[in-house]
Amino acid sequence: MRIGLIGTGRIGTFHAEVLSRHPAVDALLLADADPERAAGAAARTGATAVSVDGLFAGEGAAGGPPDAVVICSATSAHAGLIARAAHAGLPVFCEKPIALDLPGTLAALAEVEAAGSVLQLGFMRRFDAGYGEARAAVREGRLGRLHTVRAVTSDPAPPPAAYLPLSGGLYRDCLVHDFDILRWVTGREVSEVYATGSDSGPAMFREAGDVDTAAALLTLDDGTLATATATRCNGAGYDVRMELAGELDQIAVGLDDRTPLTSAEPGGPGAPAKPWPGFLERFAPAYEAELDAFLRVARGELANPCDGREALHALRIAEACDVSRRERRPVAMTEIPGGG
Repeated sequence: MRIGLIGTGRIGTFHAEVLSRHPAVDALLLADADPERAAGAAARTGATAVSVDGLFAGEGAAGGPPDAVVICSATSAHAGLIARAAHAGLPVFCEKPIALDLPGTLAALAEVEAAGSVLQLGFMRRFDAGYGEARAAVREGRLGRLHTVRAVTSDPAPPPAAYLPLSGGLYRDCLVHDFDILRWVTGREVSEVYATGSDSGPAMFREAGDVDTAAALLTLDDGTLATATATRCNGAGYDVRMELAGELDQIAVGLDDRTPLTSAEPGGPGAPAKPWPGFLERFAPAYEAELDAFLRVARGELANPCDGREALHALRIAEACDVSRRERRPVAMTEIPGGG
C-alpha cells in the first residue's frame, strides 16, 4: 500500500514510524506545512517528503496517488484535508478532532458522506487492551447492573501556552477521549451533563479562557452515573484510568505498576519506580493497533471501528460540558445540535 501522511509533529512522526515498519506499507509519503520538518521525519523513517499537493498527486512513489491518507496536521486544517481526501476517493484516518466546533464537524462529515468515502477517527483508547476487557466485562454482565463509572485523565505538565488557544479547551481537547470511551465501554449514551472547572493554576489558562482542571458528572440513558475529571497539572505522572462499579463486581482500567498513584495506607503500594511520562508511552500499543485497523479498513477487510459520527457524539458531550461550565447549570444533550 502507498500511504500519505500529513503533519509530522510529535504524533505524526510517531505514526510515520509505525507505518514505516508495517508490512503492508510499500511506500510512505510525508507532508507538512514546514517542509524541513517533513524532510527530517522522512529521513528518520525512510519515507519520501513531499508537499501536500505532491502527496495527493503521488509524487515520489511509484504507482500514482496514495491508497489512503493519515491526517495529523494542525486541527485547523483537519476539515479541509478530510474533504480533499474524500473528494479524491481516499480512505482517511484523522487524529481527533474533525474540527473544533460543531458546524465545522458537521460540514466535514457531510463531505465524507456525499463522497461515499471512509473516515476513521483517532480515538486510540478503543484499541487499548484494558478498555477492551472492560467493555467485554460490561457487555457480558460480569459486573451486574452498572451503577457508577469514574474516568480520570491527568497530564503531568501543561502544554505550551501557544497551544491553548488552538486546542478548543480542556473538554474538547482532553476529556473528549473520556467521553468517547465511556460510550464505547458501556454501550450507553449520555443524557445530561453538569460540569465545572478551575483556572487557579498557571496564568496562561486564564489568559486563554481555558481551565487547567475540570470535572463533569454525566448521567447515562439507563441512569448510570459517571464522573470524568481531567487536569493539566499532575506532577506525579501521566494518569489515565477508568473504574467501573456494578452490583456484582468492580474493575479498573489503567491500574498497574506504572500508575502514578501512591497509597496513603500503612504497608500500601508506594510510588511507582517508573511512572508513565506521557500518552505516547502509555498508549503506544493502542496507537499501533488503530493504524493496523485503518490499513485493514482501507483494504476492505474490516468494518470501520470508529467513524466520524462517533467523534461527533463525543464532541457534542464536550460542547454540553462547556455550556454547563459557563452557565453553571445541568445541560440535557437534547439542547446540543447534531444529535439527529
